[in-house]
Amino acid sequence: LSLKFGDIGNLKGLVIRLLLTTSYYQLSVQNWFSLHRLQLLYNHSVQATFNATGIHAPASYSFHCERVSSLQRYDALLVPSSANDLSQLWEVTFIDFQIQGFNIQEGHFAYAKDCASFFSPAILMGLVMSLILLLVLAYALHMLIHLKSLDRHYECKASPAYFAQMKDNDMGDEKEPLRNSGNESYELRNQQFGKIYI
Repeated sequence: LSLKFGDIGNLKGLVIRLLLTTSYYQLSVQNWFSLHRLQLLYNHSVQATFNATGIHAPASYSFHCERVSSLQRYDALLVPSSANDLSQLWEVTFIDFQIQGFNIQEGHFAYAKDCASFFSPAILMGLVMSLILLLVLAYALHMLIHLKSLDRHYECKASPAYFAQMKDNDMGDEKEPLRNSGNESYELRNQQFGKIYI
């Protein structure tokens, strides 16, 4: 594909040439197209050449990317092919780049395969935060499950009024005097046992 701009300033006959190829991949059972090179032609000769990386899509689709650039801050999908030519002196950036070389119908782009990664920094940060929250929740559930109940320690504990009433009512049945050799001793007739956990 060639984009012809004509004469722009000192650049005579500026042309941007995009070299596309198709290949068949058995794994996907379809043809894919790839952008292999981008060439800048002016003054009737090739002046700069960039190798393209990661610009490919199924042949029936188009390829779309917010930025295709030779700059590192935009992921540098265009890499100078050689240090000897003038490509090192050029900075090329396409904004809202979309290309389709084959199977074009009615002059419109087909469905676009986007270059955006599934694991952008924002998505990775969201996944990390979700993992941290899940760990905190799991720890809290673990602590709740293994929390020991204190109710069993107080199940037999009654109010002081209950013990006082018991003492008054059962005082007569509690002991009976025994008669022997002039000493007074008592025998417990009604023995009650209670459990108190402290």
